[in-house]
Amino acid sequence: MTSVWLPGAPCTPAGCADRPDRPVAVPLAVLQLVAGFTVGLLGVPGALLVRPLGPRARHAAVRCWARTLLRAFGVRVRHHGWPRPVVGHLVAPNHVSWLDVPLVATALPGRMLAKSEVRGYPGLGFLAAGAGTLFIDRDRLRALPGTVAEIAGALRAGAHVTVFPEGSTWCGRAQGRFRPAAFQAALDAGAAVQPVRIDYRLPDGGLATAPAFVGDDPLGASLWRVVRARGVTAELRLLPRIPADRYGDRGALARAVQEAVAGAVPLPPPDVRHAPPARSVPAPPPLPRQAAVASESANRPAASVHHRESSSPAAASSAATRS
Repeated sequence: MTSVWLPGAPCTPAGCADRPDRPVAVPLAVLQLVAGFTVGLLGVPGALLVRPLGPRARHAAVRCWARTLLRAFGVRVRHHGWPRPVVGHLVAPNHVSWLDVPLVATALPGRMLAKSEVRGYPGLGFLAAGAGTLFIDRDRLRALPGTVAEIAGALRAGAHVTVFPEGSTWCGRAQGRFRPAAFQAALDAGAAVQPVRIDYRLPDGGLATAPAFVGDDPLGASLWRVVRARGVTAELRLLPRIPADRYGDRGALARAVQEAVAGAVPLPPPDVRHAPPARSVPAPPPLPRQAAVASESANRPAASVHHRESSSPAAASSAATRS
């Protein structure tokens, strides 16, 4: 039976997640995979060690660990913008990959909203619980008001809370609709929303889709594709914050945040000679809207898939997905 929480996305591994033309050599890829797992596992005892620290020191440790984790998997990190020392924001990024979680943590450590099944994951469940993750049961619609109240309470207490309003991963060529439920928490708490744009880029500035975790993609296959990809840079763009009280309802607030993320101008590719970057870059084409909700797993699409990009982004067709 289909869950009421299941989002929709047209992306599939075969149709959207490109294999690199010049993959990293297998020995180096294996080394990066081992390094990534090692750094990830060190996060478990590390979570216990930093728990007694103050928020500033704890957040600095989390940022360092998250950046080291991404670098261990062979992914560079590039930020645009930096948060001012203001707490209690609802952080709302687009969702492309499992890499998004540590990527957001490199700039905005805080509490995450995750599906309830994550509690049972070996190691990861402990790490998530220790980091103050809020869990949502996507199969119980009646549990939603309680989850929204938990998010609002965390915001009032001064924590950043990160939600992925699309709820499912997209390959990066298109974006899903931002569902409004979590934005009610920002309205209830009187908190601002921090829109975040995530992109994965190749050295020449082109879109890297190897990190995309979509369709029936097993996590192992996604991990291997990431470590075989050469020169991937994860870009995190912090956009102007949006005060929730500017909007009368959660639907209007969700649309405003979605439009901010979808319309963000991509970062120009860094020049190898460190010359000043280009001052303007063409904006991305309009993105399709599609229902989505919180999920950390890949999605199961139906027969229609998101078309492979050639010289220009192709239009996406919709399909049902699973958690």
